[in-house]
Amino acid sequence: MIIDSHVNLHAPQFAEDQAEVIDRARGAGVAMMVTICDKVSVFDTVHAIAMAHCDIWCSVGTHPHEAKENPSLTAQTLIDLAGRGRVVGIGETGLDYFYDYSPRDIQQSVFRVHIEAARETGLPLIVHTRDADEDMIAILEEEHAKGPFKILLHCYTSGAELARRAAALGAWFSVSGIATFKAAADVRAVIADMPADRIIVETDCPYLAPVPMRGRRNEPAYVPHVLAKLAEIRGWTLAEAEARTEAAFFNLFDTIPRPVA
Repeated sequence: MIIDSHVNLHAPQFAEDQAEVIDRARGAGVAMMVTICDKVSVFDTVHAIAMAHCDIWCSVGTHPHEAKENPSLTAQTLIDLAGRGRVVGIGETGLDYFYDYSPRDIQQSVFRVHIEAARETGLPLIVHTRDADEDMIAILEEEHAKGPFKILLHCYTSGAELARRAAALGAWFSVSGIATFKAAADVRAVIADMPADRIIVETDCPYLAPVPMRGRRNEPAYVPHVLAKLAEIRGWTLAEAEARTEAAFFNLFDTIPRPVA
């Protein structure tokens, strides 16, 4: 089973042909998708997509870029929304010091609110991290010491030290089209050392289209290219990569019923 663990189907880039994009994904063999909430104010739109399709699930959360939109966000708000049908993750949330679209102190406080919600619900925390390795691992380790929670470092492009310490907390990692980019040798080196049973794949569409589609709008139909690159990096057959990422996905998103063959 090929699963795209991180899509943004509510994005304006899909406004004109969302249904066709979903159909193309199915035609490419994508059996399941998780569409991601990037701010609580659009959750109803994201949730409606998941409710309309038996093979699409969703998350609830606020991206660090958008943390300034609701600096007083509470864990209870996230917990309540996560109680709705087909919500399987908290996030995406995290820290982004590359763009700093939201003040760093607000990013950190909103991130901790998401962690509290993930801990209380048992749902995986979907984490975005960029240029924030030291603060990211400090917060994850401090919060994990208060009580465990599931961690997914999505579209992982950060350093080997963060990956090592996050893996020690039991984190999962998702690989995106960046792994196919010519200049991403450092990313591939980290992927080669990730825990073999905790790797999944994603497109992060409409962004980051993999080679050979780079430069186009990304779509979930392109996730097989990411899977093929992961297989190459790890020395797995394509069938083995598919089986391993499927098993890792369902171990992480364990509230999603696993289809019976």
